[in-house]
Amino acid sequence: MDDFPPQMFARMDEAPDAEFYREPRFVNHIDDATIAALTDFYREFVPSGSDVLDLMSSWVSHLPGDVEYARVAALGMNEAELSANPRADEHCVHDLNTKPELPFESGSFDRALIAVSIQYLTRPVEVLAEAARVLRDDGAICIAMSHRLFPTKAIAAFHRLQPAQRVRLVSTYLSRAGFGSVRFVDRSPDNADPLWLVLGEKSTQDTAS
Repeated sequence: MDDFPPQMFARMDEAPDAEFYREPRFVNHIDDATIAALTDFYREFVPSGSDVLDLMSSWVSHLPGDVEYARVAALGMNEAELSANPRADEHCVHDLNTKPELPFESGSFDRALIAVSIQYLTRPVEVLAEAARVLRDDGAICIAMSHRLFPTKAIAAFHRLQPAQRVRLVSTYLSRAGFGSVRFVDRSPDNADPLWLVLGEKSTQDTAS
């Protein structure tokens, strides 16, 4: 994967992800205050009426419940969790580590979201390049991170790197995937789980390249 050392993407548990995610986990991966902070950010980041792609999704939608979107497509690893997602108009079970290609047409979405899951991707640049493909020319992506993870399925880099280094790594993912205007936003609430956001924009030049 470009010049990333392969050992960065090693995991304690290299068994197929489908086995790990076979049983639903109806749990929250960040606390209530941090969920609220992410929802508040999405209210700013995702315009009303947008077509939204929620990647690595589950039963929890962090999108605000009082905003109408044209389409919310959720992609994740467990059918029961995705079926319970209250904002998803459609969903599909899809293993991005096995098949990074997204099952959507090019230029289908205005916004793409990945919430507290980027640490599980073993082929992140390929997946994010696909996210760029399915976004429209003025589209954008938000990758939300915190400090919690399933230790056996997170890649080695997220075990070894400090938070600021993780942010730089994810920013590099986005740049190599063809996103521009990559930036970092800290929306961590007081006395709660941290919330680190890495944002990227899709441009007409990205589409042509």
